[in-house]
Amino acid sequence: MSVKKKQWNDYLWIWTIVYFSLGFFNILFAWLGMIDFILPLLIAIFQGKKTFCSKYCGRGRLFLLLGKNLKCSRNKPTPKWLTSKWFRYGFLAFFLFMFGNMVFQTWLVASGASSLREVLTLFWTFQVPWDWAYTATNIPAWVAQYSFGFYSLMLTSTLIGFIVMVLYKPRSWCAFCPMGTMTQGICQIRSKN
Repeated sequence: MSVKKKQWNDYLWIWTIVYFSLGFFNILFAWLGMIDFILPLLIAIFQGKKTFCSKYCGRGRLFLLLGKNLKCSRNKPTPKWLTSKWFRYGFLAFFLFMFGNMVFQTWLVASGASSLREVLTLFWTFQVPWDWAYTATNIPAWVAQYSFGFYSLMLTSTLIGFIVMVLYKPRSWCAFCPMGTMTQGICQIRSKN
């Protein structure tokens, strides 16, 4: 039996741990998560492939490590409704709505219509005070507001991923990940041209 030689991208799960660790101590590091938003879209636009999802996604690698290698997953088949088109696009629409709301809250702070809220929101509902992770600096308040919102979004989606990883196959999150759905749509549009 041959053992597959590890590639550098097999260790990208470390990126996810580093990202959340840095944000835990200083919320402004949440901006680093934009890499996970912009890079998949750029790869899909320019290559017409979902290479980021299959090779470079740190969360996907983390779920694989925990679920498959460390046996934290029940390894049950992902339910068909989670992989259905209506659920994937519905979840994408919900996700984009929540992202839009986060951008709107950031705009309110930037325009002076609202003050900075040093709060993380898990599952878009439960507020978790995060005041130790940010102390006022010369950074504009809107930058911090975006950080709190974006970190909330990343943490919530990762927690959802952990839940479905434990219940089903390790990378069940990937079946309805909003970034995966968007990149798949981009690839489909590119293939028609």
